[in-house]
Amino acid sequence: MGTAVLTKRLNSRCSRGSSSWGDLKMAKSITETSPRLKARITGAFYLLTMLTGIFAQGFVSDRLVVSGDAAATATNILTHKSLFQLGFTIYLIEMACQIAMTVLFYYLLKPAGRIVSLLAASLGLTGCIIKTFSRVFYIAPLFVLGGAHYLNVFSLEQLQAVALLFLRVNEQGAGMALAFFGFYALLTGYLIIRSTFLPRILGWWSAGLLGATALILWLLVFGVNEQRWKEQAGAAGEWRS
Repeated sequence: MGTAVLTKRLNSRCSRGSSSWGDLKMAKSITETSPRLKARITGAFYLLTMLTGIFAQGFVSDRLVVSGDAAATATNILTHKSLFQLGFTIYLIEMACQIAMTVLFYYLLKPAGRIVSLLAASLGLTGCIIKTFSRVFYIAPLFVLGGAHYLNVFSLEQLQAVALLFLRVNEQGAGMALAFFGFYALLTGYLIIRSTFLPRILGWWSAGLLGATALILWLLVFGVNEQRWKEQAGAAGEWRS
């Protein structure tokens, strides 16, 4: 009996140790990736974040949701159910890409200021959590309008109103996330200005759509100046050749 308990505890500790070792290996792998390759991967995730967000919002949500008209919105959702579900999937892909982009930006810009880069990543990830949670309210109207028997206690007009309410909550949640993304963009721009391996003008422009597009293109095409990145990282104690 005692031997079995001891064996179980040892296996549990080994499992936790393996998990921690795996996390360390993953972090080390990201850290040791070529700075230029890391920058290009960051740019790719940034581009995917922008494109998926534009598609889900502009070509799905704005097309199906009629502001202030619960009946028309409900009709659109039920008529284009597959498109509405696709929009939800694209929203989740957008958030997955943005989380990856935020983590990669942290490692990429850490030589320019570790604490500021960590603060920026924390704000960005907080925005991602809020926005991802808000998407639960985006998909909720499908359940409200699904015709389940336990919803028969509500009138059609009430169900349509609740569905539109959920969509409004989704919009408000996404709006709250934008506040965190705004501070994240400002801090990221500040780090780019402080860096020696990216054009400083990209940092001044980074908060706007045009600047974000320019930053994406620069990261994809040019990446970063590896030599300067390593020099600044070495000076900050973040790189060992």
